[in-house]
Amino acid sequence: MIQLCIIESLKEIDMNANVQMKAIRYNTYGAPEAVLEMVHISKPEPLAGQIRIKVRAAGVNPSDWKRMEGQYKDFEEVVFPSGIGVEASGVVDAVGAGVASVSVGDAVFGYGNDTMAEYAILSHWVKKPEGVPFEVAGAIPVASETAWRCLDDLNANPGSTILVSGAAGGIGSAVVQLARRRGLQVIGTAGAGNQEYLHELGAIPTTYGDGLKERVKKLAPNGIAGALDIAGSGNIPELIDIVGDPSKVVSVADFSAVEYGARFSAGPPRHIQHVLSEVANLYAKGLYQLHIQAVFPLKETARAQAISSQKKMRGKLVIVVD
Repeated sequence: MIQLCIIESLKEIDMNANVQMKAIRYNTYGAPEAVLEMVHISKPEPLAGQIRIKVRAAGVNPSDWKRMEGQYKDFEEVVFPSGIGVEASGVVDAVGAGVASVSVGDAVFGYGNDTMAEYAILSHWVKKPEGVPFEVAGAIPVASETAWRCLDDLNANPGSTILVSGAAGGIGSAVVQLARRRGLQVIGTAGAGNQEYLHELGAIPTTYGDGLKERVKKLAPNGIAGALDIAGSGNIPELIDIVGDPSKVVSVADFSAVEYGARFSAGPPRHIQHVLSEVANLYAKGLYQLHIQAVFPLKETARAQAISSQKKMRGKLVIVVD
């Protein structure tokens, strides 16, 4: 009897071990390296219409650390302890009721919650093409959907020229490439070290800062059809002055844009399956670039988020999960 009890206890321990996972969490607002920690928690269970994946890679986004620092708390509640991360790639581990598009073992990527963990729930996903590495797939959703959405909101005519403020980061890089595929000319601003990078993406590069209006006028003597603020650097009035019409300025990073008559492009994601499939297929065909500046193991998530918060990005940072 004693031996049987011991065996049953060991089984219970094994079962409990199987449902535990490593995850990144924070318990209060603050800077990444001050509040983020790795903890062991239970695996999340997918609800109807959701899937659970064994995470292979998760993209780092400015919304991660902005939410963590409390910049969204006036309109978005964070329940502590909170996870971090909204996009990921991985292998399907479990499916919720009503899910028929994928099966356990399929490689997928998409939008989810608390994706910087060993396992995560996805609410929107597509299958990952074989030609797209997990690290790339995990960094596609936010940048590509945001870029697609803000270009739709700007609605510039093919053949016209637009200005992209902050064109070298993850979203900016996507905007440049998708805008060029729509037949738009793109003037993109970035630091001196990213000028050649923007040129490779298909943009006409220029630096930001004093004299931008004069530089843009020389590069686009026929005028600018619209401007996209990706960086959120507080230059909405300057962009309006360059374009001449506040309704033709769209920001994805500066909530104050509407105070000046410009527009703020916000979620939820639109046409997400179409956008993710299209961008992934373009990448697989060599028609789309996604520059990954650096990859970090899960335990270095705080460091990756701190680097992102410095706003000196080229492309994306990615967390990889073994």
